[in-house]
Amino acid sequence: MRVPRVKVQPLPHAVFLTRLASATDSNAIEVRLGQGAFLTLRLVDLLSRDHEPPHPDAFMYQHLATERFCRDLQCGGPEEAHLKGLVGTAAHAYRLGDARLVAPALLAYALYLEDDARYEEALDVLETTLQVGGDRLRVADAVAATLRLARVNRKLTRFSDAETAYVHAGQLAAAAGDGYAVLLSRIGLAGASQGRGNLAEAERCYREILADARIAAQREPEAHAEHGLATTLLLRGQPAEAAPHVWRAFELYQDEPAQLRALNDLGIMLLAVGDAEAAEHALATIVRRGGQQDAVLNALIELMHCASYQRDRVGFERWRSECEGRLDHMAPNMVTDFLLKVGVGHARFGHFAKAETFLATALETAAANGLHEFEFRIERIRNGLGDCEKELASSCAEATEPVTSEPLRSLRQSLQELAAVGA
Repeated sequence: MRVPRVKVQPLPHAVFLTRLASATDSNAIEVRLGQGAFLTLRLVDLLSRDHEPPHPDAFMYQHLATERFCRDLQCGGPEEAHLKGLVGTAAHAYRLGDARLVAPALLAYALYLEDDARYEEALDVLETTLQVGGDRLRVADAVAATLRLARVNRKLTRFSDAETAYVHAGQLAAAAGDGYAVLLSRIGLAGASQGRGNLAEAERCYREILADARIAAQREPEAHAEHGLATTLLLRGQPAEAAPHVWRAFELYQDEPAQLRALNDLGIMLLAVGDAEAAEHALATIVRRGGQQDAVLNALIELMHCASYQRDRVGFERWRSECEGRLDHMAPNMVTDFLLKVGVGHARFGHFAKAETFLATALETAAANGLHEFEFRIERIRNGLGDCEKELASSCAEATEPVTSEPLRSLRQSLQELAAVGA
């Protein structure tokens, strides 16, 4: 007799329990916070119409147990505060019979996780927000959650999932008459085109969005469009044209994490036009301010790249070591970028065998994650290794002397003033 196989469903929120696998101590703070998150989100699940409790007192018992666990954490820090706030909000939502009330707390926790580069965990929380709220969710919360879901998928190079979510968010926003969110969804779709390597389409979309944002006097979408256009121009080999756009984005942004991302990309562009000193000003400002994990990780990679550009072996090894200690927190595109720039660094110091090894690993990582633009770039650089330094310099698009223009001179002056304020 053939016994039918039972399909085993994955345990909801198990992603938070994987923190144990990377911890040396099963009682470490990160592990306990992960357990707290698991319990808290299982409690939140009971608010969903799909999770009718088997007993009327089930929510109360689970709430008391979860509250006790979170109270005993005593770790301090923002994640513990998020979890305790979620437990209290879930209880309040249950008493009032309104699951929508938990959405703002879930969105805040997801943003914290995303900023800390815990992308899989952020996805879990965002999916929970949409699942628990369902069709009862306020349109604004549904749009915000879907846009963030798309953004995290894009960071994880899951471009098809990201595009589907961006389109859905745009449809929800358009139906609600939210022109601001419609622009954000279009910006996200342009970013997905850029990530897939379709740079001509990305540039076309960003220029259209930029014009529409200016007409609508939407400052934040205008900043995002300026930033996206700048990074696209950089990838198309036009760093001198890109830099003023990203500086304009920096001026338009009103929140620090976005400003730090703009400064990071500005550093890349300034190095590409041969101005390593100005690039270091921008990147050091990010590290000095700290804060958002993504921005600091990217800045460390670029500071390593600046050091190898200047043939500073000590600086290169220092920043490389810093980056290697944080690889677990890097998204696939960051890991690829790090491996690529370690390979370029070894080539600059004449270690071509090591360079080939790192570039090959970078290419494998890019291919495994669908990072086509990275694949093209890595292949060009690998092809230049055989003809030594002359071809390598050409492949990396380096300049021996900084490119000068009036917009760039004005930008450098503004950057020096910014660095002086923070010094």
